Amino acid sequence: MELMKLILLPLFCMCFHGHCADTAYPHKSTCTIENAKADCSHMNLDAVPTDLPKNITTLDVSHNRLKTLSSLHLYSNLVTIDASYNSLTAIEKDLCLSVSHLQILNVQHNEVYLISEKDLKNCFHLTRLDLSDNRLKLNGEPFSVLKSLTWLDVSRNKLKSAKLGTQPQLPNLITLVLSGNEISVLQKNDFSFLSNSSAFRVLILSSLSLKKVENGCFQAIARLSDLVLDYCKISLQFTTSLWEELAATALRKLSLKNTQQVTLSNTTFQGLEKTNITVLDLSSNTMSKIAEGAFQWFPRLEMLSLAHNTLRHLTKDTFRGLGNLRQLNLQKALIKSHTSSLPIIEDFSFHHLVQLEHLCMANTAFREITEHIFSGLRKLKTLDLSWSITGLKTVTNRTFAALQESPLLQTLNLTAMGINKLAPGAFSSLGNLTTLLLDHNFINQQLKGDELEGLSNIKEIDMSINQQSISLTNTSFIHVPTLRTLKLGRALKGTLAMEPSPFRPLVNLTFLDLSNNNIANINACLLKGLHHLKVLKMQHNNLARLWKTANPGGPVLFLQDARKLSFLDLDYNGLDEIPLNALRGLSELRELSLHGNLLDQLHASVFDDLQSLKYLYLQKNLITSVQHVTFGVPLSNLTELYMDHNPFDCTCESILWFSEWLNSTNASIPGFPQSYICNTPNAYFNRSVMDFDPLSCKDMTPFKALYILSSTAVLMLLFSAFLVHFQGWRIQFFWNIMVNRMLASLEDESITEGRYAYNAYIIHSAQDRPWVERSLLPLEDEKFHFFLEDRDAIPGFSQLDTIVENMGQSRKILFVITEMLLKDPWCRQFKAHHALHQVMEDNRDSLILIFLQDVTDYSLNRSLHLRRGMLKPHCILYWPLHRERIPAFHQKLRSALASTNKVN
Repeated sequence: MELMKLILLPLFCMCFHGHCADTAYPHKSTCTIENAKADCSHMNLDAVPTDLPKNITTLDVSHNRLKTLSSLHLYSNLVTIDASYNSLTAIEKDLCLSVSHLQILNVQHNEVYLISEKDLKNCFHLTRLDLSDNRLKLNGEPFSVLKSLTWLDVSRNKLKSAKLGTQPQLPNLITLVLSGNEISVLQKNDFSFLSNSSAFRVLILSSLSLKKVENGCFQAIARLSDLVLDYCKISLQFTTSLWEELAATALRKLSLKNTQQVTLSNTTFQGLEKTNITVLDLSSNTMSKIAEGAFQWFPRLEMLSLAHNTLRHLTKDTFRGLGNLRQLNLQKALIKSHTSSLPIIEDFSFHHLVQLEHLCMANTAFREITEHIFSGLRKLKTLDLSWSITGLKTVTNRTFAALQESPLLQTLNLTAMGINKLAPGAFSSLGNLTTLLLDHNFINQQLKGDELEGLSNIKEIDMSINQQSISLTNTSFIHVPTLRTLKLGRALKGTLAMEPSPFRPLVNLTFLDLSNNNIANINACLLKGLHHLKVLKMQHNNLARLWKTANPGGPVLFLQDARKLSFLDLDYNGLDEIPLNALRGLSELRELSLHGNLLDQLHASVFDDLQSLKYLYLQKNLITSVQHVTFGVPLSNLTELYMDHNPFDCTCESILWFSEWLNSTNASIPGFPQSYICNTPNAYFNRSVMDFDPLSCKDMTPFKALYILSSTAVLMLLFSAFLVHFQGWRIQFFWNIMVNRMLASLEDESITEGRYAYNAYIIHSAQDRPWVERSLLPLEDEKFHFFLEDRDAIPGFSQLDTIVENMGQSRKILFVITEMLLKDPWCRQFKAHHALHQVMEDNRDSLILIFLQDVTDYSLNRSLHLRRGMLKPHCILYWPLHRERIPAFHQKLRSALASTNKVN
């Protein structure tokens, strides 16, 4: 039995490994062409395909079995070639001759051995060359012809020396990668070939076993700004001599990741005192101790990473000398092992970092957050303590009191710190905080509101995933009206059916997450006042009863106040119906998700207000029928539709329109057709909706003539309606002019008799005098003469006599109707009464009403004893809102002034 296991185990491992390999990198049968790029990778090719488009600019033939790059002359426009992971033994000397525009060449992980100048002599435009993971041996000066090259990678080629040439070359080189070679000594003239490379800045020497650096080795590349020594096993003696050589360079960034810097003394970096280093990476060094003053030699340092170390103690002088530091990364820098106690961070440990803006302490472990641990961080903007072990259980008003000295602090990340309570005023010292992250904790309390007091500028609070242990009250968020994003997913217990709603004070809220809370009881006022809400997530609750027609009191229409919603998620709520007005008014909704409910029959117009909808998720419901009356509006502008895994009824009545829409739409429909399956009738059972035959439902021949006739009639009717609606006033204007000209006179015979001294007596309120002067008096230039009491009354005469006498001498009495006129006591008590009396006494139809405002008949009759029905239609005029209609108004007024006074 044991022997059988020994035989079968290797076979199983081989089969499993082969299966995983095939799954991870499946072989393709054809190249993929997209945006002038041909992807022929992972195709097991022996040669470059010859049937690709001739205009491609990028070719990927990586992960094949190529031994040469023949046939590339067919694609002369190539700019980028990726031939990595093949079996190339050389770079053909005519490669760049046939592909003259080549700029990027990747032959990583091949078997290139000898490379000489003639192989690259025509590569004038080459800017990036990757020769890593080969068996490279340089013959002569192969890189001397690459005048445009900016990036060269010769890593992992078993090179013994960093010297890639004897003569100055590569004038535009910026980055040189020599990682993973067998270089142990940096000799004096190793980089002399870059002496004329004025743009050179980056040198990557990762994973080298460096033991010695000769004097003057960086002299030729004194402009060096970035040096990467990651994963190099370097000794203290080597670093001392290396720092001396780097002192004469323009070094700005130094990376020493995983270089076995276990302890830093106060003289470790003394040799770098004369440099201008701004970025230092010391991560992943299993560093356990940093002596006080170890960083005093970096007065210009702006970024320091100590992540992934094992520091045990930070003191108030650990970061002495880093007065210019902007970012400090301590992620996993202090950790607790199984055999040791928690590391310690003393009070004032960061007080030297007066310019620090971003402090990351995620995934750390230390004894406690003391009152002054963060003192002195006057420029701090971001503090990340997420997933840290500090023993913090209750956040009090003293926990972060030291951050009162950090007025610029905007983000505080307390994710997954084991917090179970927020005391009153817990964040009262953080008045400028905009983002507070408290998710993945164990907060178990009722939020009364005073816990968040003092957060006067807060924009985002995340309390999601708090074990559904938080209950809300009416005042929970009363102190944070500036809040825009609130995340309470998987955090709440108890009811939200309270008046007023807990969210009523959040008038600026745009994002609300209430998902995964098993909410079953809310009222219609839940979102009242949230007029700016754009995103609402309520998936994985229990809202089914609230939208039932049989619900006591009717369906709860809790979305009625959220008219600005653009995203609504109601997945997995057990919904089996949507009330007719549930989505009414959501004209800005762009994404609606109802995935995983029990929806079947939907009201015909339930989605009619969703004109902006772009994404609709209805998969995994019980929808059988998709008809135009229900889905016509939401599917008209859709970008993506998810309606798979529904039991469709593939009959003419239920699916005909949907079938036609699926075959004609430009929208994306993931899962179509394989996941759109018919459930009924039996003829289509378990077949794709695509198999449904629409022609079986139609016989258009008898109705073709009727269709053409009715369509023509409807179009003509629509044309006429639109013409009358938009241009009716213009037609009436020209009609009036034509009629008046045909009658040869705009004036009544009584005018020529000279019986009247005025064409009209104008009655208006004092507030409307400017309009009268601007809009009516210009007609006096056309031989019309109006009586205005303020202008034409004779001084010394009583007002009553003036009104009586001049109304009798006016052919028409013209009222300028506004609300102010109806309130004018003179008009109501005398002028209107006398006008009516004179009309009845003389038995003439001489009243003209001009409405500047919309006044109801009731108000008109109550104030002036007039009604629109008492006058002829052409004597009732309305002041137009559009400037271009004013000439038509004046023409109507002329006609009214010239019309007869005789009562028909």
